[in-house]
Amino acid sequence: MLDSRFGICHLSMVPVRAEASDKSEILSYVLFGDCFEILEHTERWVLILTAFDKYAGWIDNKQFIELTANQYEEHSEHYQILGPTVYQPLIKVSSGELLYLVAGSCIPPMNNNSFYLNREEYKFAAMPLLAAGADFSEHIVSYAHFYLQSPYLWGGRSLFGIDCSGFTQVVFKMLGIKLKRDAWQQAEQGRIVNFLQEVKPGDLAFFDNEEGRIIHVGIMLNEHEIIHASGRVKIDPIDDQGIYSVDLKRYTHKLRIVKRMGAAG
Repeated sequence: MLDSRFGICHLSMVPVRAEASDKSEILSYVLFGDCFEILEHTERWVLILTAFDKYAGWIDNKQFIELTANQYEEHSEHYQILGPTVYQPLIKVSSGELLYLVAGSCIPPMNNNSFYLNREEYKFAAMPLLAAGADFSEHIVSYAHFYLQSPYLWGGRSLFGIDCSGFTQVVFKMLGIKLKRDAWQQAEQGRIVNFLQEVKPGDLAFFDNEEGRIIHVGIMLNEHEIIHASGRVKIDPIDDQGIYSVDLKRYTHKLRIVKRMGAAG
């Protein structure tokens, strides 16, 4: 730990790439306030491992600020999560510049609507909307609906572009449940729901391909409907066969398993 380096995202969203290149595939995004350990670095890139979901990838070395080990521990354990609104303006006090933070971003505990990252002060012009946290059953449907019509974007984690597991992860993050980043990883969490008739709002349905590999995930609204990111975030019918696409008038995803996560039960 003493020899390790740490960082935190101080921009609205930063792409996390498979390789150290601007042309490389975007695997995910880190949002404002996401902390990470720096595993490796080149002249222009750093390989990070995120604190929240232990996800690895490369980011540009101009797109974060460094933290000490103590700051990393503090930010990783003590933070608040911004709730479901299109964006929340944040002022960088030293320059007066504005950042527009998206839902699911993390902020340290505030004092009069302001906080520090390293030595830089940031301030909200008004009290920010914070996520509901533990009230899962009360808010899961409305939080999921917030992303309706968001365009599908591989690796995306925001209203402006989101993938299937990014959608489930950010919604659950705002409601106090940690999910891994990819659908196959999320499928290893939680406990099995044996029948669709036993489904509760917020259960996750997972879908596989012909090789049996989990390739898709969505949030059950009830035993007959699922909200998921496929082309866009939308609501489709679901039965024991899988998802029936209203747009395409056919089944598009084969149901593998339904799981219930943490506070969802």
